Amino acid sequence: MTRVYILEDHAIVREGLRAVLEVSGMQVIGEADNIGQGLAEIVARVPDVVLLDLGLPDRSGLDLLAQLAAQDLPTRVLVLTVSERPWHIAEATRLGAAGYVLKGSTAEEIVKAIGTVVQGRRHFSGSVAARAAEAASGQVVDPIAVLSIRERQIMRMVVAGMSSAAIGAELSLSPKTVDTYRSRLMSKLGVHDLANLVRVAVRLGVIDGDQG
Repeated sequence: MTRVYILEDHAIVREGLRAVLEVSGMQVIGEADNIGQGLAEIVARVPDVVLLDLGLPDRSGLDLLAQLAAQDLPTRVLVLTVSERPWHIAEATRLGAAGYVLKGSTAEEIVKAIGTVVQGRRHFSGSVAARAAEAASGQVVDPIAVLSIRERQIMRMVVAGMSSAAIGAELSLSPKTVDTYRSRLMSKLGVHDLANLVRVAVRLGVIDGDQG
C-alpha cells in the first residue's frame, strides 16, 4: 500500500485529497499546513510520496524540497500547485521533484501521478511537461541558475522578509554566514540592495508582486 503525506495549507483540499487517495487504496499517514511540522513528520515517518503545495503560509514549498534533498530520503515528492510559472517548474525540477501536477487536474490524474512516481518515474501535467523537460536539460534561460541551491533558498527567505538571524535559526547557520550568502547571491545577480533583489524576484516569478 502506497503511503502518502499531504503538505497543503487548505484544510478542505487536504480532506478532499485524503478521500480520493483512500478510496484508491492508498494510506495517508499524515498531513500538515506548514513546512516546520511537515518536515519533522516526513523525516520521522518516511512516506513513499509527499504531495506538496508550493504556496504554504510560512515559506515556499521549494524550501521543503531543498531540505528534503539534504535528508537523502527514499521519499518521492509530487508538487501539486496552481502555479504554472516557468521558474517554479524549473526550480522544483532542479530540487528533485518527481512530478509536477496542477490543482486543476482530475482526481484520476493525481492518482496516476502518484503511482508513476512511486515506480521511480516522473509525471508532469501536460501543460508543464515541456517546461520541465527544458529545466531538466538545462535549456531554461534563468538568471537564478547561477546561484547554488543554498543561495536560492536564502534568496527566497530574504525576499520573504526574514532577517539573517531568523534565516540562520531555520537553516542552522550563523547570521554572519547568512549575510555572506546574501552578499554573494546579490553580487551574482548584479543587484546591490534589497529593493532591487525583490524586483528581480518579482520579475522572475520567485514571489508574487504583492509580496514586494
